[in-house]
Amino acid sequence: MPTIQAYAAQDASAPLGAFTIERREPGPEDVQIRILWCGVCHSDLHTARNEWKNTLYPSVPGHEIVGRVSAVGSAVTKFKVGDLAGVGCMVDSCGHCPSCAEGEEQYCDSGFTGTYNGPVFGGENTFGGYSQSIVVRQSFVLRIGHPESQLAGVAPLLCAGITTWSPLRQWEAGPGRKVGIVGLGGLGHMGVKLAHALGAHVVLFTTSPDKIADGHRLGADEVVVSKDPEQMRRQAGRLDFILNTVAAPHDLNAFLALLKRDGTMTLVGAPAERHPSPDVFALIFKRRRLGGSLIGGIRETQQMLDFCAQHGIVSDTETIRMDQINTAYERMLRSDVRYRFVVDMATLG
Repeated sequence: MPTIQAYAAQDASAPLGAFTIERREPGPEDVQIRILWCGVCHSDLHTARNEWKNTLYPSVPGHEIVGRVSAVGSAVTKFKVGDLAGVGCMVDSCGHCPSCAEGEEQYCDSGFTGTYNGPVFGGENTFGGYSQSIVVRQSFVLRIGHPESQLAGVAPLLCAGITTWSPLRQWEAGPGRKVGIVGLGGLGHMGVKLAHALGAHVVLFTTSPDKIADGHRLGADEVVVSKDPEQMRRQAGRLDFILNTVAAPHDLNAFLALLKRDGTMTLVGAPAERHPSPDVFALIFKRRRLGGSLIGGIRETQQMLDFCAQHGIVSDTETIRMDQINTAYERMLRSDVRYRFVVDMATLG
């Protein structure tokens, strides 16, 4: 198998560094992609540092991948050499359980295979997008409709975009609906952009007063500083849906109180520690719902990419060299990025 250059963590305490990995030769159904840009997700950091206690080492993170097709297998019909293509959080699933049959591979009964760190329920390691190229079955490769000049901003759509798009569509964000977005980071800024483009009235909740102007620029109709009790009180019972993107433990009850009767709050942030328990009475007295959502299936991800291409939506990014990834992780922990780091993979090797 050919070897390529990558960046990897060797253990939970080691900084990421240069590493050589093997990629398989493309089989009949495979697409080989030369990686041009790879977004930096908080999941990359969680995995590299084994904060979810399931990391397979060596770990090559990266699941927000865009690039150019460099080879295709003999049975590939959806892509040709030279096409722009993307790979998100999954590279395989069982293909035959009810969720897979319905195009919801992220909920595969056997556990999807992550672009890095292998199958969800255990198995052989996989290496992600902090690398020169990747080989993926065509059914898990996505078409990119944006112009090449926007590719850096497209990369985070493969995780941050679909993670926010899926619950917004599931709970019918659109005209006539008041939608709250909690947190203005990598996920939250995409939630604001997408909810606005879908036609919803968007209320952004942030703990940072210095992000008020950014919230409006991104498409929020209202921005609430959630540390201000009076501002929060004025939103009580007003919202149809809340997309909570915060990846740190916090008081969910403060936001449940903002929902109308039959409103829903969906969690997409994945904290390393548990949230405090929600107040059952806040749920049952208004028939409110508290739920969760995990990325999206391949079909839904393609729909999101097509919508974003049609509406000119990309992520707000800061580009970095591959050898700046460890500094980027530390800055990400301090929320010192607006709003997604993206690695220029031409700087690798």
